[in-house]
Amino acid sequence: MQSIDIPANGNDPARALRQPSPAIPVYSMRIFPALFFQVLIAMAITVACTSNAHAEQDTTTTAMDNDGNSMPLPPAPAWLAQLETRYDALPRAAGLAWRAHQQERWWKVAPPLLTPANGFSVEEVGRSAEDRPLRHVSWGKGPIKVLLWSQMHGDESTASMSLVDLFRFLGEYPDDPLVKRLQAQTTLHFLPVMNPDGAARFQRRNAQGIDINRDARALASPEARTLKALRDHLEPMFGFNLHDQRVGYRVGDSDRGTAIALLAPPFDETRGVNEVRARAIEVAAIIRAALEPRIAGYIARWDDTFNPRAFGDLMTQWGTSTILIESGGIEGDPQKQVLRRLNFLALVAGLESIADGSHANAARALYTGLPENGRVWPDLLIQGGTLSMDGVARGRTDVLVNFRHPLAEQDDSIADIGDLAGTEVRHSIDAGGLFIVPIPQKPGSRTSPAQISNGAPAYFNLTRDAAGKDIVWTLAGDVDPAKPRPAR
Repeated sequence: MQSIDIPANGNDPARALRQPSPAIPVYSMRIFPALFFQVLIAMAITVACTSNAHAEQDTTTTAMDNDGNSMPLPPAPAWLAQLETRYDALPRAAGLAWRAHQQERWWKVAPPLLTPANGFSVEEVGRSAEDRPLRHVSWGKGPIKVLLWSQMHGDESTASMSLVDLFRFLGEYPDDPLVKRLQAQTTLHFLPVMNPDGAARFQRRNAQGIDINRDARALASPEARTLKALRDHLEPMFGFNLHDQRVGYRVGDSDRGTAIALLAPPFDETRGVNEVRARAIEVAAIIRAALEPRIAGYIARWDDTFNPRAFGDLMTQWGTSTILIESGGIEGDPQKQVLRRLNFLALVAGLESIADGSHANAARALYTGLPENGRVWPDLLIQGGTLSMDGVARGRTDVLVNFRHPLAEQDDSIADIGDLAGTEVRHSIDAGGLFIVPIPQKPGSRTSPAQISNGAPAYFNLTRDAAGKDIVWTLAGDVDPAKPRPAR
């Protein structure tokens, strides 16, 4: 197993990001989010990427297919490294430092960028189940229509942050040759944060409990009806379906965590390739070529089994060449700010290939040769400890813990208890010779007893004594960033 998926010049990016800056006490992360955000970005860019994170430093010229064969990468466009350098030099839009932002927060950050002077127009095109506005943003004057939608799952916010960065690039650099090409050849249409009720709760489904991405056929939710109506009105040639996926996915059969997964969805059960899907495959190949030097070996492909309820599949069936981009996880990037940057680069690379038609020259094997998303690894295994709980016989046991926010190691629950030897996990603690002593969620409360049980939040101490006095480490719902997991 690997505890850190993407090493950074021998540093531990996860530890670096978990440690608060000496100049900023922990409590100031909430009081001064903008300042902390700048620190977080600087640290993430410095330590949470691969050692060849920037194109100008990279010499990668090949990629591996899912059989382990080497494929040549096309030369990166000259603008890509320059754009990445420019992105790193700019302060990010304040207010989106945390993944769990709500739609209202997003719409406070974005409007100053979405002005007519910057070439944007904004219109309300629907309302959510709880009557929040759904807004359509458009930019560009070109003949090729592209529709991009984000956060149809309310807890998948990475692309929504990246769209703000894209708006900034398009609006604030009108004289950039790439911006001019995009403006002349494409008209970009956006439906950002399209599940605002889910975003308000930071949950996958909407307020009705419907998975919007599985509502393309029934159109039972107002959000799905809005997206379908917008697609039918625009009839875009291309679409970008922007999501986050579970952090635990592996790249194929490897022990590497998937940072980015791509899919050109099928249009029916045969998984055939018609002209519509072929265009999506080509753009996905371009995106892989742009990202490969930055996260080589950490890109995967989603299973392309046809789903007659899914928007990506039916968008392809309706004639829109659709590219699914799923943001997974990079260890040490708890708020997905590094993945935010990679999304931005992926979107610009894909859009540029659409604007100039260069996607038609892409080697489709760069997409088809990607390994599929493999197994999902759980988050944390406490292995070989002795459970010491009042009224229960002591015994050696393992405890498996998952987190709702895996990269930040927050909001945990116990996934399994027992003999879990051989379980492949993202992180593990050797608790041999230690005791696992449960602690109450609310100290002194009789309604919240100290116990360990499947499905319950994980609250326990690892101690050197059965009475729980000599504490080595504590897990109390979240991992304390000031107290990293013990190395034994």
